[in-house]
Amino acid sequence: MTHKTKGIVLRTIKYGETSLVVSIFTELFGVNTYMVNGVRSSKKAGARAVLYQPGAILEMEVYHNELKSMQRIKESGWAFLYKNILSDVVKNTIALYIVELLIRSLKQPEQNTDLFIFCEDALIQLDGANKNIAANFPLYFALHLSHFLGFRISNETGNYKDNVYIDLIEGNFVNAQPIHPHFLEGENAVITSELLRIMQLHELEQIKLNGSRRRELLGRYQEYYSLHIPDFGKMKTLSVLHELLAL
Repeated sequence: MTHKTKGIVLRTIKYGETSLVVSIFTELFGVNTYMVNGVRSSKKAGARAVLYQPGAILEMEVYHNELKSMQRIKESGWAFLYKNILSDVVKNTIALYIVELLIRSLKQPEQNTDLFIFCEDALIQLDGANKNIAANFPLYFALHLSHFLGFRISNETGNYKDNVYIDLIEGNFVNAQPIHPHFLEGENAVITSELLRIMQLHELEQIKLNGSRRRELLGRYQEYYSLHIPDFGKMKTLSVLHELLAL
């Protein structure tokens, strides 16, 4: 039986002489692995292989069997054709950061339509974002993704200036320094609160940060994910992101 679904490509591995094994976050089935045959056998077929770049948003018709660990794709095409992400080095690196965050966070093949819509919209918005918005985009995405994963930092603290610490284990603002080392304080807590309150991406342009502050916050947000997701590890895209964005 076939199903039509959108999907965001996460990882592509060459298989044999002509095929690909592709991990895709789908709207209907969550993360699944697909065998794609014959996409590297000729120039015409190679054009299809371009579809399976990490971060690509696809419309697919897929064969799905709950009893199988690997599924197959009957038809696929662009759901949204990027204007910038696949060619702009900076935006492509941010998209790869988003993809890696999803790979490390999504452990089970479970449907999560709201999360898919959030990720799809984020990638589309990133594609059209200006330089200032793009620079703050990884911070925004990491904080707001955590909401869909069940451990968003609670920002319901009234006047955050009276709550100058964020307990990264508990995921909330507190007015006394935690007894463990996993917390944000001072300016880092204030900026995090501002990022949490953003509802429209154009508001990211209003948050003025220098490179060292972005570097520090991205590292602390990685720590936050590591505290809440077993075996999260260290993100490989962070070092490249720091360099390209002068973070």
